[in-house]
Amino acid sequence: MEKKKFYITTPIYYPSDKLHIGHTYCTVATDAMARYKRLQGYDVCFLTGTDEHGQKIETKAAEAGVTPKEFVDRIVEGPQGVKDLWKLMNISNDRFIRTTDDYHVASIQKIFKRMYEKGDIYKGAYKGKYCTPCESFWTESQLVNGCCPDCGRPVVDAEEEAYFFRLSKYADRVQDLLENTDFLQPRSRVNEMVNNFIKPGLEDLCVSRTSFTWGVPVDFDPGHVVYVWVDALFNYTTALGFLNDKYDDYDHYWPADVHFVGKEIVRFHSIIWPAMLMSMEMPLPGHVFGHGWLLLDGGKMSKSKGNVVDPYILAEKFGVDALRFFLLRTFPFGSDGNFSNESLIQTINVDLANDLGNLLSRTVSMVGKYFGGTLPDVQAEDAEKDAELVQLLTSLRARYEEQMEHYAFQNALAEVFKVISRANKYIDENAPWVLAKDLEQNGPRLARVMYNLLEALRMAGILLSPFIPASAEKVLDQIGACGGCRTWESAGTYGSLSRTAAVQRGDNLFPRIDAEAAIAELEAAAEAARKAALPAIELEPQLTEPVDFDTFCKSDFRAVKVKDCQRVKKSEKLLKFTLDDGTGTDRQILSGIARFYQPEELVGKTLVAIVNLPPRKMMGQESCGMLISAVHTEKGEEKLHLLMVDDAIPAGAKLC
Repeated sequence: MEKKKFYITTPIYYPSDKLHIGHTYCTVATDAMARYKRLQGYDVCFLTGTDEHGQKIETKAAEAGVTPKEFVDRIVEGPQGVKDLWKLMNISNDRFIRTTDDYHVASIQKIFKRMYEKGDIYKGAYKGKYCTPCESFWTESQLVNGCCPDCGRPVVDAEEEAYFFRLSKYADRVQDLLENTDFLQPRSRVNEMVNNFIKPGLEDLCVSRTSFTWGVPVDFDPGHVVYVWVDALFNYTTALGFLNDKYDDYDHYWPADVHFVGKEIVRFHSIIWPAMLMSMEMPLPGHVFGHGWLLLDGGKMSKSKGNVVDPYILAEKFGVDALRFFLLRTFPFGSDGNFSNESLIQTINVDLANDLGNLLSRTVSMVGKYFGGTLPDVQAEDAEKDAELVQLLTSLRARYEEQMEHYAFQNALAEVFKVISRANKYIDENAPWVLAKDLEQNGPRLARVMYNLLEALRMAGILLSPFIPASAEKVLDQIGACGGCRTWESAGTYGSLSRTAAVQRGDNLFPRIDAEAAIAELEAAAEAARKAALPAIELEPQLTEPVDFDTFCKSDFRAVKVKDCQRVKKSEKLLKFTLDDGTGTDRQILSGIARFYQPEELVGKTLVAIVNLPPRKMMGQESCGMLISAVHTEKGEEKLHLLMVDDAIPAGAKLC
């Protein structure tokens, strides 16, 4: 009988030169799901990879003095790169795609042309707002306080010739898909997509760029490159051989059973992706599941914010399985979760060291001590006091399966740990050390107690294998589980373990952690990493000539609020500021900082100015004062930062 297939994907990750624990979250969850389906006997294909095109990559590569391909090669293939991280985290992906792979590029060109020839892609001109870090176009109404609604960073005006996809053509069909099927999960994401994006009017989507070159070329119109979301989304099909000869299992695996994605890209996967598949007349995936973020101190982990957590440090200190377990045991997969070193250590100590580790250690030790490591042929029947544990074991797989089928990893693990907790209590209730005092009389009963404990460990170990694969294997090894009693089928059958099982004591899988010492070490490592990441900077030497205090006090420093900021015509350096200085009359100051700031990003900011300098003419315009800034040289390039103060400080407040 042919195996049932299961195709699961993570989003392909945008190369970052600093990977953090948040990057591992979705991939570890996808890996757990893939391992679970393999355990059930499915023919599984698990895809991950990297999304390597776009303006941001081109810019970063130029800053690093390398080509874009050299830049992404280093991050994907290099030491502690993407592939290294997945190897570290024991990720069992079957395919790894890079959007720079030749076969993918060729497929994207064919896909783009098919949609163009169908009339679903047309040429026009784009004018609007663009977020470079997110590679996202936005309308004015979608901005939040004038910034990108996804990352909160400033957007820029963009205007260029471009091709557009007729996304609006598919608005009704996509809305019906979202509202009347279980395509998008969890259900809470549906209203957000429909109310925020479809009902206000779904605009056609810009799908090519001409302002940079690092992308898949539009082969029938030189100068255009395919916009990243067409390029990235179709990876789920090109990696199976769609419109290429690299693979030949598109018809077997497609449509995908589920795409796991972060909530920040749900819009692309639940609106743009199905619309493009509809245009191509291709089957739609079964589900898109939008998981939450790992938060640190209430905010999303981000290198740009400087609040990342290094998975290499955590894995080295606590072990890969402990880290994998923590990510899926602690946080509901569909919601945000607050990461902390304290919660990580507590989870390891309570669940893995105290509960699972202690149960394994005590049970194997007692079988060794009382029966020389091998159970006698267990003959005694289960007693009344065994009933609760046996019932939990008998129903465990069904309860676990129900949660896993809904991607509720936290709940599935909770079901396993109900059994582990009950087994620990069972030891205290049956007091094997008391039974062992008279083996002649109590031997059969003691053997039954030990057998039930080994069965609890066996069934729990099988169901934990998707989450902590290496450690689960060691659990099964220590209790003497044969190959036939490590299967999905045997996980649902109490009594599968041999009645003469032989145990073999091993190392303590999860030693208890000294929380205070571990946290101190982690904080020290984080501080060292932070300092190491600081750029080498050159500061201007401090002046040694003393300044008379009374002379210094003559300079009048005031808080000023930027009402307007414009470039000065015919000047590459000057910005013209219209400022509220608290007097009721606008103040104009010109400042030579145009190459460091975009005018629109300064409007609304509270700056510091010296307001009693004599006026002077600059490019024929009067400048009344000077804005205060800090200057340094970084990697040979001058950097400037305007001094900005709390917006709560009123205009005109004197700084002293």
